[in-house]
Amino acid sequence: MTANLSDEARALRLPRDFALIAAGLDLAMFVIGTAVMLMPGTEHSEQLRSAFARPDVWIMTLAGLAAPLTMAAVLAWSHGRNALERRGVANVALAQGARLRFGIVCALVVVLNYYVLGQLFPRFRFLFGSPGWLEFSPFLAIGLALLVQWIGRLVVLVLGLWLAARIALGRGHVATVGAQGDAAVEVAGAAPRRAGVTVFAAVFASLHLWSGLLITNSVAPSNDGVPKLLLTLVLPWLVAFAIAFWGAWLGTRPGLPLARPFRAVTASVSTFVLVQVSSFVIAAVGTFVATSNSMGRLHGLGSLVAFVAVVLVYIVLVVVIGAVVMRRFYRRDL
Repeated sequence: MTANLSDEARALRLPRDFALIAAGLDLAMFVIGTAVMLMPGTEHSEQLRSAFARPDVWIMTLAGLAAPLTMAAVLAWSHGRNALERRGVANVALAQGARLRFGIVCALVVVLNYYVLGQLFPRFRFLFGSPGWLEFSPFLAIGLALLVQWIGRLVVLVLGLWLAARIALGRGHVATVGAQGDAAVEVAGAAPRRAGVTVFAAVFASLHLWSGLLITNSVAPSNDGVPKLLLTLVLPWLVAFAIAFWGAWLGTRPGLPLARPFRAVTASVSTFVLVQVSSFVIAAVGTFVATSNSMGRLHGLGSLVAFVAVVLVYIVLVVVIGAVVMRRFYRRDL
């Protein structure tokens, strides 16, 4: 049994289709859930409608949707691309009904994330919001509750997409015809180097946005206006993608034979952790030096210079660490 040209062309679109399925289901559940909450006669509908009339609430809501939606699309795309690169286009072309199986499992994961975990996480918030925790530190209590929710949803997302891809493209569904592992696979116009670098940047930017939302919701969620949210949440998200893309691009080379998407994902997570740790160490040392020299607080132009210096240091860290980590993960293909 062999795959014809139309089947192979359809197989090449598998990563894109997986990404659209994962992102589309997440978006559809968000739209349905929001519409149900805002329907007249439902509990707290009046308060919710008045809240959603504010643009800053919409910015926070859409930012909270963008991070998991981007992560879902990237990971789903990576599973499809990884199957093409490891098993070959001809083998994947023989997997009939892969999109349907993937969509069914993804739908179950989305429902689990929204309804099962959505009911479970408020209990964690109640636990961390008990008087003992609040007396110790209200910010820490809220932050820990949000962190548990963030990690839980991320774990379910990652494992759910892995299970969906495994069921859709398992050994029982993908036959073997000839040699596995095609040479450089062109998927929806994405050359291997550009594909791997884009995956790296998208994962890094999603983690950056998620952490920004965690800090914003923990510190002062009710005092952030539209300009402040755009400058402290949306703009850094876009900048994080750009500088991560730059660093990853410097860490690879032209003519990369395969995208190796999960190498890019692992490299991106490693870079994010290393950048945050390095930033914390540099900030701690800087604070110690400033305190020991009795510099006191910076005001006016000094504060602006310090802020610009912090931004530049963060950019350098992302670019340098990203390039080094990507080069290490792709050294066998360089």
